[in-house]
Amino acid sequence: MKILFLANAASIHTVRWVNSLVDRNHEVHLVFNKGNEPTCNKINSKVIIHKLKYSGTKGYFVNTLELKKYFKKIKPDVVNAHYASGYGVLARLSKLSPLILSVWGSDVYSFPYRNSFSKKLVVENLLYADKIASTSYCMAEQVKNLMNVNKENIFITPFGVDLEKFKKRNIMKKNDNILIGNIKTLSPTYGIDILIKSIRVLMDSLNEKNLSEVAGKIKVYIYGEGNQKNELEKLIETLRLEKIVYLKGSIPNDKVPNALEELDIFCVTSLTESFGVAVVEAMAMELPVVATDADGFKEIINHENTGFIVERNNIDKIANALEKLVLNENLRVSMGIKGRERVIEQYDWEKNVDAMIGLYTNLEIKRS
Repeated sequence: MKILFLANAASIHTVRWVNSLVDRNHEVHLVFNKGNEPTCNKINSKVIIHKLKYSGTKGYFVNTLELKKYFKKIKPDVVNAHYASGYGVLARLSKLSPLILSVWGSDVYSFPYRNSFSKKLVVENLLYADKIASTSYCMAEQVKNLMNVNKENIFITPFGVDLEKFKKRNIMKKNDNILIGNIKTLSPTYGIDILIKSIRVLMDSLNEKNLSEVAGKIKVYIYGEGNQKNELEKLIETLRLEKIVYLKGSIPNDKVPNALEELDIFCVTSLTESFGVAVVEAMAMELPVVATDADGFKEIINHENTGFIVERNNIDKIANALEKLVLNENLRVSMGIKGRERVIEQYDWEKNVDAMIGLYTNLEIKRS
């Protein structure tokens, strides 16, 4: 099958999709705007790359002529555009068809509510697509709400993990530290400040209960970069957590399993989340998870079975859930085992790719 994949080439999500598709012997043409070039995540050399001339917001509107030329030359069996706002606009204005539009999160949760024009733009893109792919059921419901119709062309295509790369951790550790971790962009949406404040409450609670020895074992590794970094560094200093909480910087996706291997508990404190790939990766490696009650997390985690779902922005409840896991190694292990079982059942990347190819194939058959 010949696939025109219209997406940001710098995104690990894009890289994983196109690499997996060419591994299945499909001809994949990755098209993207200037400024969205590949970065540290390596794209398979079999993927045919096309960079459009213009960058930024303007590019989604003025790259149409060049994209149409590529479309006529490639003659793809199917087009898969990613993101209902930017590349969704470009696909619609270029009149590409048959089109699968993959929604990501902020493109349907926040962008449409900036103003009436933004909403009109996204809704027109969604209605233009032949099929819509969503990584979660909660995001599919959001899409239906935006379109104000109960469309039957929305399909769930989870963004799972490679179970060969994200595998059971080696429980034997070099030391007896209890490591709590998070892998997220350092921005307000992901509530990293809430996590840090929760750690202060956790430490105080353990010390008040004469469990200072346990408190002394706790370390927190936060991976990621973002515009909130300086603010978070000051918060760590203000809360006297310099020897406990460490901002470790960003890591490429192929290094994530190594980072997760070190951890005992994974904690995500996002204010909103449409899916939560980082949580799936952690569960695949048998880590128990403490997560806020954002819609995407609630869909992945079974409360009190594979982890804890707690009220977002509630520092005390997050700290309490973390304390339960810190004080109970058996609970950490049992939740971790159940978490991996759930990932195998629901979020096996190979099965997810099969589902997407099935979507492509059905659209191709319908077209012919």
